Amino acid sequence: MLNPATFDFPAIVETVAGAWVENVVRGDPTLEPAFVDAARRLVDRGAVAISSTCGFSIRHQAAVATSVNVPVVMSSLLLLPALLRQLPPKGKIAVLTYDSAHCSEDLLGIDDPREREKIVIGGIEGGKFWHDEMKRPAPPTDVAAIEIDVAACISRLRGQHPDIATILFECAAFPVVAPAIRRISKLPVFDIAGLCRMTMASVA
Repeated sequence: MLNPATFDFPAIVETVAGAWVENVVRGDPTLEPAFVDAARRLVDRGAVAISSTCGFSIRHQAAVATSVNVPVVMSSLLLLPALLRQLPPKGKIAVLTYDSAHCSEDLLGIDDPREREKIVIGGIEGGKFWHDEMKRPAPPTDVAAIEIDVAACISRLRGQHPDIATILFECAAFPVVAPAIRRISKLPVFDIAGLCRMTMASVA
């Protein structure tokens, strides 16, 4: 998300005061005012849409969206309801997350038990990239480590759920390996970068 080569439109960045991987993933409610402040600073600087570099920021979607007058897409998890409607009758969605232990039900936004049964969650916790991101400051992104961890997680999930038909990346670092995962899995892969492109196309 922070790589200028990711998008064909300019991006401006604000840091959420006090936010680190560990407390955003864990869900620290005291961060919400800082998320709102960062969003307002972005709008003041000319932002026409707002996103986040962590899918777990969906916890602050409502607060940020009501505080600014531009489209807000804090997480790729916002795509889940639409993706469920695209599934074949017996298909499932694999949600690939940075840390499945903290990808709780409230983040999915799915209340219908029949729809929830179509979602399987897998995380890369314990992998090299997971450990690297927990460091302060985090080292440069290791793309090879992300691909290894994500591919292994998908392989494990498909072994348990052969009817997986779609993959959704929660983590904002995963889009860098989306082309490789599409080739390996032969499945559609959705992520925050794609959601941002769609959002920007709607206002450009």
